[in-house]
Amino acid sequence: MSCEADAAAVARPPLRSLLFVPGTRTDWLPKAQAAGADAVILDLEDAVPEQDRASARAQVGEAIAQAAAEAADHPALFVRINPLDGWAEAEELRTIVRPGLTGIVLPKVRHAQDVRFADRLLDWCEREQGLHRGQIALVPLLETARGLREAYDCAAAASRVAYLGALTGAGGDVERAVGYRWSPEGTETLALRSRVLLDVRAAGALHPVAGLWTRIADLAGLRSFAEQNRSLGYEGMMAIHPSHISVINEVFSPGPDELARCARLIAAVEEAQANGAGAVSFEGEMVDEAMAATARLMLERHTRHRAVRGSQSS
Repeated sequence: MSCEADAAAVARPPLRSLLFVPGTRTDWLPKAQAAGADAVILDLEDAVPEQDRASARAQVGEAIAQAAAEAADHPALFVRINPLDGWAEAEELRTIVRPGLTGIVLPKVRHAQDVRFADRLLDWCEREQGLHRGQIALVPLLETARGLREAYDCAAAASRVAYLGALTGAGGDVERAVGYRWSPEGTETLALRSRVLLDVRAAGALHPVAGLWTRIADLAGLRSFAEQNRSLGYEGMMAIHPSHISVINEVFSPGPDELARCARLIAAVEEAQANGAGAVSFEGEMVDEAMAATARLMLERHTRHRAVRGSQSS
């Protein structure tokens, strides 16, 4: 069986919230779980000074091993490695890939070749660890102008790519690469986030996520930004502080009124179809099978979110 086929068979659950935690502070993992994060990204790159990286790798390795021993009783674990620019970084990847790891976050992606190179290394690491081919998800961070421009190619470069999107936090790599001036309203990055999302969807990459919101105390601003991303079509966000998780989870979860309306819409369309009609008036709107399919997808995603949360709390 090909690597592509194996990767396609791996379940990639939707993730509403992915919380960054420094690789030197794995003792914060219980806080991340208590905050309700669907996933944690243990950071070996920007959050760790170079002199502390060896210690951080050891801590991260222990955390992954512990997660594997505890089965599903924890958020999904990702690791942001350093850019794969040499043998030292490739060895870092090799020490991290093991049972208990959900995915690798690859920073500073410049083009699709970076993604394909990481994919080949992960394939080798999986064989070494006895993991299924394609088991480890790959999350490329599009932090260069060329990487953003080639979002479709990056997303299509490997079937293990998931959770890919545009991260447009204030003062970060993307702002420096593109040259925009960040604002809380996000108007300067709206077109960028929209185009990257379309590219990722067209490439078939699963469950795109956005981010980041760096103003820790501004939860109202976070909510507005998260709602904007959800309206565009993103399914979650990366976060840098536990206090942001509840807001993000709420925004990217359908509310009871929305779910109830979906159920009523599906019932109305199916009743109309049973009576030989393709479209029906529903609560002041004309709806048909296309709207019913969207409502079914909403209910299906909600069910998968509940399954993820249930497995983390069991």
